[in-house]
Amino acid sequence: MTKFLTTLLAVTLGFSALGADFYVCQSRGKKKGPGTKDAPFRAIFDALKQAQPGDTIHMAAGSYTGQMGASEIIVDKPVTIIGGYNSDFSTRNVTEYPTLIQPSNDKNDTKGIGLLTLELPAGPGPDMVIDGLIIDQSYMNSYHDIKGKPEGLETGMWLEPPAKGSKDKFASAKSYSIYSETKGRYEGNIIIKNCVLANSGNIAVNLSLYKGTVKILNNVFVASRMEACDVSSSNVKNDAVSCEFAYNTVLFTWSRTSELTDMGYGFRCLSKVSSNIHHNIFGLNVFSGVGNDKGDPKSKNVTLDNNVFFLNRISDVTAVKSPNIIHLRVDSDEFEDLADFPGMESVEDNIALTDPAVFKGAINEAYLTAFLNVTYSEKTNYDENSPANLFRAAMGMNKVGKIETQVSMYSNRYPLAETYRLFGVMKDYGAQQIE
Repeated sequence: MTKFLTTLLAVTLGFSALGADFYVCQSRGKKKGPGTKDAPFRAIFDALKQAQPGDTIHMAAGSYTGQMGASEIIVDKPVTIIGGYNSDFSTRNVTEYPTLIQPSNDKNDTKGIGLLTLELPAGPGPDMVIDGLIIDQSYMNSYHDIKGKPEGLETGMWLEPPAKGSKDKFASAKSYSIYSETKGRYEGNIIIKNCVLANSGNIAVNLSLYKGTVKILNNVFVASRMEACDVSSSNVKNDAVSCEFAYNTVLFTWSRTSELTDMGYGFRCLSKVSSNIHHNIFGLNVFSGVGNDKGDPKSKNVTLDNNVFFLNRISDVTAVKSPNIIHLRVDSDEFEDLADFPGMESVEDNIALTDPAVFKGAINEAYLTAFLNVTYSEKTNYDENSPANLFRAAMGMNKVGKIETQVSMYSNRYPLAETYRLFGVMKDYGAQQIE
């Protein structure tokens, strides 16, 4: 049995429960349910009202929203949510029968902190599980009509609010895809597996836990802004929260702004969390695949083993060696010396991608080509003797100029349907085919 299958089996056994089962189907469900296979709920929020901690909600293909069409779906109790079923729940295939959370731009006035927001009660509880959901923010986002639009891409560049495209009602929504509140006091496990998280307007998965373990397993992250994933602790103790980030494929994480210099991490290690990062693929991220450059390194315990890195723009991994931030490539002679840095428990058997052909037909070639050729430039227009500046100087005001910026692409929409091809690209690394 492969390590991947062993990991998923252990997780499955970990959250097996004796709770009730509820069913949700957008195409044939009804508001009053009662939530059985034969008479499912139409909306997930109706199932969540009925469910108790430890229950399981099965979701058929469809596009789901919060109450009254809101972009945010609030989960206020630890349950298991499983997506990817056909309409009669006889077959499950996550990418053939996608269970979508994909809000539209005209609903951005109903946006919350996250598209799927976990408001879990304080204290011990059963596992909170999210399995097989497709969360895509690309239609919430606002993109420029023509600027930063290389050939073959669906959109121009992502627009920082308050700017918005001519066809959009609202500016982009800076929502997390999956979020748990920073000051939460939930004591249990949060498990996210077999999901696609695409085109996030903010960090795709941003979780905080008081006590327990976060497991992020076998997911595809594409075109997130700032970070694909981070996990923080709301506990004063350093050893209360652990995170396993394994068998994920993380591509095209974009920077905070179009200058392409600030953030753009695949996974970022935070203080007071023990992170076990293994068997992932980190590629084509604007800053680095793994960031270990924030917070107190002495309060961390990071294991970084058996990952694949390729074409991350600044570095594969960042780490702090006081007072400096070190940028390293996985194929450099010094890479395994990271194990000597504070907070680094193990750095072994990480490799650079040796056969790019494994992504042929799986990765969008137009997006890849544009990313590899991405450029940013500035042009300053300043005339200290212009009539306006002479007048400002006479009035005791600062002289001003203009800076014109140009970027060839920035956080453009990645086609959601093509993210499904990224499952199973490499045997034993990254997201594997979902059984």
